[in-house]
Amino acid sequence: MDLTKEQSDKLIKGCINNDRTAQETLYKLFHSEMLRVCYSYLPDKELAKEAFNTGFLKVFQSIKNFEQGKGALGGWIRKIMIFTAIDLCRKELKFNTTGIDNQELDDHFIPASALEKLYFEDILKQIRTLPLATQTVFNLAVLDGFTHKEIGEQLNISEGTSRWHLAEAKRKLRDLLEPSAKPTKERSEITK
Repeated sequence: MDLTKEQSDKLIKGCINNDRTAQETLYKLFHSEMLRVCYSYLPDKELAKEAFNTGFLKVFQSIKNFEQGKGALGGWIRKIMIFTAIDLCRKELKFNTTGIDNQELDDHFIPASALEKLYFEDILKQIRTLPLATQTVFNLAVLDGFTHKEIGEQLNISEGTSRWHLAEAKRKLRDLLEPSAKPTKERSEITK
């Protein structure tokens, strides 16, 4: 969601002053996008909604700390949502702390030709099959661009553990997605 500087300033000022109209406007502007962010980290819809609502409460409580020149308002809200979702599911995360030293990291993920034949829903469905810890690291690294150091700090794991989970996610997704990348009869008929 792109806001002009004037729109952003007005919303921020209104939210700082507890103006319910400004808060409602901000909430409505970012509702669907931020709910999707929470859902990408929490496969349970109720937990995702809980993280979303808690995240927005944090947004309204700390909006006075948002610094205009240091990024977009949407990006700032997104980070709050990600961290809130991670906090909520942290108790459920089971991290494999096996060292990555003896394992090869596979830079080759999934061939573009395979991905072209998939729908977003197919990919999301396969990501959901990963163990929650591996899924969380994958989302942070691939979808949201966090470094292994940042992931480690956020999840209280080592950078090596983060790397292992990302490599494991890529390996499992490659195994899951490559066979399903073959077009089905129904999809083949749609593209004709």
